[in-house]
Amino acid sequence: MSKIRKSTPPTGNPSISLAKQTAEKRATELINFSFKYLDGTHEKFQYGAHDAEYFCEVLERAKNLSSITKQELLSNRSPALKAHPIKWKETSIEEGFDFPKHEEIVDTPYQFGVSRNEHGRIHGFFIYNTFYIVWLDKNHELYP
Repeated sequence: MSKIRKSTPPTGNPSISLAKQTAEKRATELINFSFKYLDGTHEKFQYGAHDAEYFCEVLERAKNLSSITKQELLSNRSPALKAHPIKWKETSIEEGFDFPKHEEIVDTPYQFGVSRNEHGRIHGFFIYNTFYIVWLDKNHELYP
């Protein structure tokens, strides 16, 4: 008589395990910045006339934020950083970002301060740990 071998079920679901590992890894990854969706043509967020000091401040802020994680940024309550989601209905824009397929790409829009109040805000969104900068808002035009 031949023995019937029972298959041994795998321990744990490999897909779920991989997803958890990926999520844990991303939670510890530092922020990156992308200018892929940067829009300098919007009437409220044109940056062509801004001086070199302003862009130095923007780059310095990006450099400093590149040493923390997305979670650290979003949980930071510093009055100089003022990082929080954008609520379009409370802004002067209401329709959101304006680039092709933005409704599909942008999950939650965010803003954070360049400096305490002097250099305005940076508006954009995250995909994983990359922050895509859309608008440079030196003059605080988004929130009236």
